[in-house]
Amino acid sequence: MAHWEHPWPPVYDGHSQVLLLGTFPSPRSRQEGFYFGHPQNCFWSVLARSLGAEPLPPGATKADKTAFLLENHVALWDVLHSCDIEGAADASITNPVANRFKPIIENSRIGAIFTTGRTATRLFNELAAQEAGMQAAYLPSTSPANRAQQARPEFAELWSQVGRYIRSRC
Repeated sequence: MAHWEHPWPPVYDGHSQVLLLGTFPSPRSRQEGFYFGHPQNCFWSVLARSLGAEPLPPGATKADKTAFLLENHVALWDVLHSCDIEGAADASITNPVANRFKPIIENSRIGAIFTTGRTATRLFNELAAQEAGMQAAYLPSTSPANRAQQARPEFAELWSQVGRYIRSRC
């Protein structure tokens, strides 16, 4: 078990309307240098479908992904500022310390927070919801470890909330 601190700032701007949160960057994401960096994580394609946007091309860079998020009014970060974690296993997390979300919310148009995975949802709602001033809504994980659930219709339906929320505010 190793202690880690979050390596990157959040991605957002004054036009961001939703905040998507993972739990904490996986070893592969840390190696790649950006959120949801594992090549088998379907986050980027699922998000594009939810938004009704063109998918990112294979090999999209950090700059491409950042531009995609901001163009679609999506902010992205993780629930935890630091924790002890074994590999990428959310179930192994101990000593979690939440990021501070109020500054992002105060400097954007964020009106909804969605968390990817049950652990992210639980940790946000226990550790950060009060400071943020809102609860997070659960979205199923896009991790390769969650492949079986990703084939179910409920998976796409839950993720479609992100796009519906943004379209409702335009």
